[in-house]
Amino acid sequence: MKEKFYRFMQGRYGNDQLNRFLMFLVMACFILSLFRVRLVYIVGIGLLVYAYFRMFSKNAYKRRAENAVYLRYEYKVKQTFATWKRDMQQRKTHHIYRCPSCRQKIRIPRGKGKIEIRCPKCSNTFIKKS
Repeated sequence: MKEKFYRFMQGRYGNDQLNRFLMFLVMACFILSLFRVRLVYIVGIGLLVYAYFRMFSKNAYKRRAENAVYLRYEYKVKQTFATWKRDMQQRKTHHIYRCPSCRQKIRIPRGKGKIEIRCPKCSNTFIKKS
């Protein structure tokens, strides 16, 4: 039986990061559908069909392109959360201001009173409390 499955999957795309994410969404949809939300169940079935379509597809070029797009979006989301986390950790010791003219983030140490801040990008100066 195992050999038949190996032969069947030969030349097919298989599993990747996008498929794992789709399967996670399918599980989430099925769990939410336990609360009698019919539309979520239908969306879950659609995602499951699409995930299996990708897994059994022989067009590896298209599936790799889809996975690359997914990985780009995933990277952007991870970077956004990492930046947010870093900013939250730095708020204990620093104020983070934005330049009023160019919107550049500027990090100023806390506890210095009112100070004049010069933007390193556009050289605009403004006064803020640190």
